[in-house]
Formats: sequence, C-alpha cells, structure tokens
Amino acid sequence: MSSVGPNFAHLHLQRPLYDPGPCRWQFPDPGLADERGFVGVGADLQPATLLGAYRHGLFPMPERLRRIGWWSPNPRGIVEFDQLHVSKSLRASCRRYEVRANTCFRDVMTKCASTPRPGGWINAAFIDAYCTLYEMGWAQSIETFSPAGELIGGLYGIKINNFFAGESMFSTQTDASKVALVALVEVLRREGVTLLDVQWTTAHLVSLGASDVARTRYLERLAIAIEGDSGSD
Repeated sequence: MSSVGPNFAHLHLQRPLYDPGPCRWQFPDPGLADERGFVGVGADLQPATLLGAYRHGLFPMPERLRRIGWWSPNPRGIVEFDQLHVSKSLRASCRRYEVRANTCFRDVMTKCASTPRPGGWINAAFIDAYCTLYEMGWAQSIETFSPAGELIGGLYGIKINNFFAGESMFSTQTDASKVALVALVEVLRREGVTLLDVQWTTAHLVSLGASDVARTRYLERLAIAIEGDSGSD
C-alpha cells in the first residue's frame, strides 16, 4: 500500500507509561480452543490480565451469562500491510476527513459498543477496563472526524511492542471506519509494527485486504512481534 497523502504524517501512537506487572492468572493453551475459538472463562479485566492474555494469544469477550470468556480463533484474522486495499473512492475519503489519534478514546469505545452487531460484547466493564489501559498508555484509538468536526468513525486496540490487537471499529458515515484503518496501517508501518490482529475476518475487513492465518502461524508471529524492540514498549 502506498501512502495516501501527508494528512496521516502527524499521527503518533502513545507509549506505555508503566507496566502493570505479571498476570496472576495462568492461561490455558490456545490450542485447546474449541471450534468456535473459545478457550475458557474466568479471571478478570485488570490491566495485567488483559496484557497477559494478548501476549498469550488470547482476547476477552463475554461468554454465556456474561462471564468473561477467552478466545483464540483458528484461523485468525490479520491484516498484512502490503495487502491493504485502498480504492480510489477510499483514497478520496482519506483526504476529505480529518483523522486524529488518542483524543477521545472513551467516545470511540462507547460508539463501538452502541453499533448493532451480532454478539456485541462491549459493556460498561469492558469500557472501563480498556480506558484504564488507555490511561496507562497501552490502548490506542484512531478517530475519524467529518469536515464539520463530528466524530463519525474510529477504531481502538492494544499495542504491545510490534504487535497491535485491533478490537473494534464503528462508522456513521461512508468510509469513516475504513479511513481509520488506513490511517492505522500507515502509522503502524511507520512505527515498525509487524502484526495487526483483527481476530476474525468479516466481509467488511476482507474487502480491505484482511486474510486468515492458521493459529500456529499466528502464535509464531505474535511471539516475534511481542518481543519487538525492547526500547519501545
């Protein structure tokens, strides 16, 4: 993917202020996941737990009875930077909208939570937990604004060294979430990130170039990305 223009050059992701320390829970082997990608329930949404889970190849979503579930799909959805598809119309949208980073994280999560979707999981506890990670410098948001200054799209996720876990996105105007993804890829490429995880592929993400990778390969790449540059995160 070539650069879509200088309007993303100003975007920078924040760096962690401090590490919450080791997770007090022992996570199961991701290879034990069932056909849905479900690994188990329990634990909590504390910063050390969430970061430990991502490092282990898991991510949280509530399971039945709203208990915290941990997931590791096979295959896993990722976005290869050089496969990102930016159409002519999307390129125009990238230039029409304003994109910012980390200026209204809670608003982005709240709008993602209010977007109707099957199996919506972003409840108040998740919003509070990820906002805590944001305040600690681990969570990131990319936000799309209309020419009138209205928040119309965005996404959020977790960055650990050269790994980025994309959690959710929303859009209220044409291409707004796609613009946020294009901007994210450009920033991640510039900052040396090597793995962009999107959990499951959807028709929307596939249209942008997302693809599936076997869990074993994903975990291999995750380990390398997490190791990253010891001087960054």
